[in-house]
Amino acid sequence: MKILVTGTAGFIGHHTALKLALRGDDVIGLDNINDYYDVRVKYGRLKNSGIIKNIADGEFFPYAEPVRSSVYPTYRFVKINLEDRENITKLFETEKFDAVCHLAAQAGVRYSIDNPHAYIKSNIDGFMNILESCRHTGVKNLCFASSSSVYGLNKEIPFKTSHSVDHPISLYAATKKSNEMMAHTYSHLFDIHTTGLRFFTVYGPWGRPDMALFIFTKAALEGKPINVFNNGEMFRDFTYIDDIVEGVVRVLDNPAKPDADFNGTDPSTSSAPYKIYNIGNSVPVNLMDFIKAIEAKLGKTIEKNMMPIQPGDLHTTYADASDLTLHTGYKPSTSIEDGVGRFIDWYLDFYDIKL
Repeated sequence: MKILVTGTAGFIGHHTALKLALRGDDVIGLDNINDYYDVRVKYGRLKNSGIIKNIADGEFFPYAEPVRSSVYPTYRFVKINLEDRENITKLFETEKFDAVCHLAAQAGVRYSIDNPHAYIKSNIDGFMNILESCRHTGVKNLCFASSSSVYGLNKEIPFKTSHSVDHPISLYAATKKSNEMMAHTYSHLFDIHTTGLRFFTVYGPWGRPDMALFIFTKAALEGKPINVFNNGEMFRDFTYIDDIVEGVVRVLDNPAKPDADFNGTDPSTSSAPYKIYNIGNSVPVNLMDFIKAIEAKLGKTIEKNMMPIQPGDLHTTYADASDLTLHTGYKPSTSIEDGVGRFIDWYLDFYDIKL
């Protein structure tokens, strides 16, 4: 297939693009390389992808001139803002994609409290440009990133896609729920097969510097304390990046289909070719146990500042991913100890740190 993967200077997008390129798909990656977090990590991901030409800050490639990877022959990269409707449109018209894997977004629950407009521009306006471009260029297979954050005030555990998600507690979550509803509309009106994936706390090599594993590892190596929210009484369905990418690729290979038995009660399915899946490990881990895995790998005890829960944070995330397993055979297999260990090995190598 010829596949557009958005967000390929980002964490999940980077790994997904390389997985698809390795199996021989014709992949174009897209990102705007913004400075939400340390851009050195984003440029590092691009360099790891073989994209090392003309990626200076502020320079945007014309839509018609993607840069080809020096490592992966079927991978090219283009730098465009999602909200740049003109160039997104030209990209779609020129490249004529078979499928789109839309992973780019303004991420972060806490950041959305102070920077709400960034989320509307990227997650709403940007997603609309993706949907419209799919509509007008005949793309019928669209997979897009949602989030476990949409569950908000839901108290039922584990989280099931059949649950209501009408009570988000961050603007980030609200934009992701909006994406799901926008996608359903385009599935119904224009027969675009859309699949939304609610990601659950993804971690691993090339991870985001604003995520707990990165923050905790950095602090431990620098001998600094970490802030542990809700006094450590938090549970997260940590899911290793390789397991996540395997699920994403399986979804791309199995586009959503209309549900012949749809009766209007399950928000994760439809009479339109539309589907929502949870994608997680389905094994929630106590935050303190996660920290212990970091300490064990590093051979260090980390000083901890016990703090109250942050606005917008969920106490527990726990994915019921049985639907995804049923339809695609998805089955994560990486333990916390192995996953944390691989991340720390990558971190030490990337920053050239010797223990």
